[in-house]
Amino acid sequence: MGLFERYLSLWVGLCIAAGVVLGNTIPGVFAQVAALELAHVNLVVAVLIWLMIYPMMIQIDFASLKDVGKKPKGLLLTLTVNWLIKPFTMAMLGWLFFKVIFADWVDPQSAGEYIAGMILLGVAPCTAMVFVWSQLTKGDANYTLVQVSINDIIMIFAFAPITAFLLGISDIQVPWETLLLSVVLYVVLPLIAGAITRHRLDSANDHSRLNNFVATLKPWSIIGLLATVVLLFGFQAETIIAKPLVIALIAIPLLIQTYGIFAIAYFAAKQLKLPHNVAAPACMIGTSNFFELAVAVAISLFGLHSGAALATVVGVLVEVPVMLSLVWFANRTRHWFAH
Repeated sequence: MGLFERYLSLWVGLCIAAGVVLGNTIPGVFAQVAALELAHVNLVVAVLIWLMIYPMMIQIDFASLKDVGKKPKGLLLTLTVNWLIKPFTMAMLGWLFFKVIFADWVDPQSAGEYIAGMILLGVAPCTAMVFVWSQLTKGDANYTLVQVSINDIIMIFAFAPITAFLLGISDIQVPWETLLLSVVLYVVLPLIAGAITRHRLDSANDHSRLNNFVATLKPWSIIGLLATVVLLFGFQAETIIAKPLVIALIAIPLLIQTYGIFAIAYFAAKQLKLPHNVAAPACMIGTSNFFELAVAVAISLFGLHSGAALATVVGVLVEVPVMLSLVWFANRTRHWFAH
């Protein structure tokens, strides 16, 4: 495990603090960055997210799909949690907390935007950081690759319709053009670019050129992640300082969702008698979020300073420490599962 993965929570925490401090110290700089938009897409955020996503997409080997039938129970668990449970529980929790429990503390428009941000997190299963979580739990690398590949293919077709449906029942108007543009920009194009790059570099199928290229890109991917965190918290810095209670209110249902989904998936994995090296990554991909996509779509649909963007940023704040705690739990309960 590299230095970055080992101290991931520390690096993200430092970048969050740096973003909040810089956002309040030099707000004009962040305002200028926020103004760099094209078709409601912030260009700087788009470049940084591509830096994160592209190296991950290169690692996806669609030839591995031929092995999809080798461990069907683990894959079935992942797909069920990701697409039939998680988006709908997230929407339900968002509605319950911001339309009922917190209704007296949040105005209706902000409540709707917070719910929208939560929905975007819920409909985007993890495709990048899941490789890290799988490695930390000693998961089956080939299985993780298969499940990520299949989830990315499903996401191309399912993300926009499920998002539109859940936003619609939350009484939020859906700009279809922007939503579809975001899917193409942050899922389809990186996936195609990754597949083309992999095909050209790995024609001999010895992985040497491919691995060297991925190793070269890795520092840029890390820079993209950390810079994105600084930028996102810088954009929201004034809101975070002025309304710390809002951050806590958003974090509560996100925490319940994350731990709840993991509990459902982990219990099901044990009942299905999956080996731990399949159960752990299957549960991790269903629990964690593709927050890069959620953040980008929230900014495109609702704007940089919207409640939806803030909710996805809080998702970043919550995800890393929570997922590390679940990694610890999964490793401590390895004996629950068959070898």
